[in-house]
Amino acid sequence: MNLKQLYKLLLFILLIPVLSSCFEVVEEISMKNDGTGDVVLTINLSQSKTKVASVMLLDSVQGYKVPSKQKIQQELNEAVAYLKKSEGISNVKSTSDFNNYIATISFSFKDVSNINNITKNILAQQKIKATNTSSYTYNKATKTFSRKYQAIVTAKTEFNKLKAKDKAVFNGATYTSIYRFESLVTSSTNPASNVSKSKKAVMLKSSIMDLINGKINVSNTIQLSK
Repeated sequence: MNLKQLYKLLLFILLIPVLSSCFEVVEEISMKNDGTGDVVLTINLSQSKTKVASVMLLDSVQGYKVPSKQKIQQELNEAVAYLKKSEGISNVKSTSDFNNYIATISFSFKDVSNINNITKNILAQQKIKATNTSSYTYNKATKTFSRKYQAIVTAKTEFNKLKAKDKAVFNGATYTSIYRFESLVTSSTNPASNVSKSKKAVMLKSSIMDLINGKINVSNTIQLSK
């Protein structure tokens, strides 16, 4: 599963095309030593909630149709329904806070590889093009967690085709990944990542513009203590 592609779906659901640039996407993966784990995906637009509330009163903005709260909830429900049918995925839930404009989707997996193709299929249903390829693996024998990421060359080209006012939406936007483990982290190969004081979590935070422009690669190999 390409988790940031699911973010793109959530951004689509939550009116990003008509908002200011203050939003955050957060990916959290909690891994257990046996290879099972949990995922929480969050879109946080609370910094723009006043503008979002105003936009929600309109029919359209900048040529984009403004969906109703009911439509937004329907899209979330459809994503949840799809996840519930996916192999190795369970405990699927979603939340939507229309006061602060925060949405989450969470689920559990039997193996982290179960999530590698989910978002690609969801995006295909929504007719949204993928902007990168990303996959996750966990080797129980060596206790090594890996995330491989590669931006699709055409993503930047497609972004550059957007109008200036649409590009501006992403200027202050951020992406954060947080990986949590039961065992201690002994190493993390991505120099942009930070290991927590507890040595049981790794965080990487970047601007979404850096991801779009290929200035940062979020690939990482995390070694846990044996």
